[in-house]
Amino acid sequence: TLPENWEAPLRDFKLKHSTEKTKVATRKASQETLDVLAEVIPELAGGSADLTGSNLTKAKSQIPITPGDFSGSYIHYGVREHGMAAAMNGIVLHGGFIPYGGTFLIFTDYCRPSIRLSALMKQRVIYVMTHDSIGLGEDGPTHQPVEHLSSLRAIPNLNVYRPCDIVETAECWAEALTTSSTPSVLSLSRQGLPCLRTEHTDENLSAKGGYVLAGAEGKRDVTLIASGSEVSIAMEAHDQLKAEGVSAAVVSMPCLDLFESQDKDYRNQVIPSGIPVVVVEAGVEQSWGRYLGEDGEFVGMKSFGASAPANDLFEHFGITTKNVVEAAKRITKK
Repeated sequence: TLPENWEAPLRDFKLKHSTEKTKVATRKASQETLDVLAEVIPELAGGSADLTGSNLTKAKSQIPITPGDFSGSYIHYGVREHGMAAAMNGIVLHGGFIPYGGTFLIFTDYCRPSIRLSALMKQRVIYVMTHDSIGLGEDGPTHQPVEHLSSLRAIPNLNVYRPCDIVETAECWAEALTTSSTPSVLSLSRQGLPCLRTEHTDENLSAKGGYVLAGAEGKRDVTLIASGSEVSIAMEAHDQLKAEGVSAAVVSMPCLDLFESQDKDYRNQVIPSGIPVVVVEAGVEQSWGRYLGEDGEFVGMKSFGASAPANDLFEHFGITTKNVVEAAKRITKK
């Protein structure tokens, strides 16, 4: 059971950053969220597989566990992704702790058997997976996840969250903590992202899995769906389409499974049937078929990545505002 009023500091956190329009990588947003959570939830037991400085998984107040001192709440697991994931299953099964651990999203391949067991055993384990797309840049295709989001979404009883900004990151952490019989993957960016949730609400919008971030003017012509770092691309496309007389709505979709668990009326309100859809995500298309239908268009990855600065890669692979706008105009015939 989580401590009483643990969400109050998170609401203040959301208000502060939506007001200040904080631009920050979601991995850094996660660390700032953890700084707040670690102060009010002593049960949090964090760690990373030798990537603490990159995953940003250690909160300011956390003390590392060492061979001579077990009083801390942070574990340096070493280069042992599978071992870390297995250990977190053991920690949660023991009881009394909420374990979370970090590595790069690409390395979920090393963790997969234990992630699957977390889901199978219905245990609250939180996987903090950063560097979640070609947006990580020069490390190249060996480190750039392409198929990983879709393959993780295919695991039953696993919530895969991909927040678009600092406000959604805080909301996804809150939801991951409250779903006590479902493990979570937080898919977080290396690159800085603009704050898109600039109007504060106490409600956790991300808890619905997907919601309308920017409405259409008048009758909706097209729905633009995106997750994570690509939501800002959809928002730019929304503004450009409006200027060209196409009425688009933007749906931020941090968690597909949570969205699918909402009632049909809500889902139809967010993504109405009969209105064409463009999905933009820096991964493969497989997760998105149910929304695209036969006539929708997908703007994303169709191959492995490459080594170059992030902005050059988004341009090279065609994950751009221009391509989203062109796709929307094609399917609306406008």
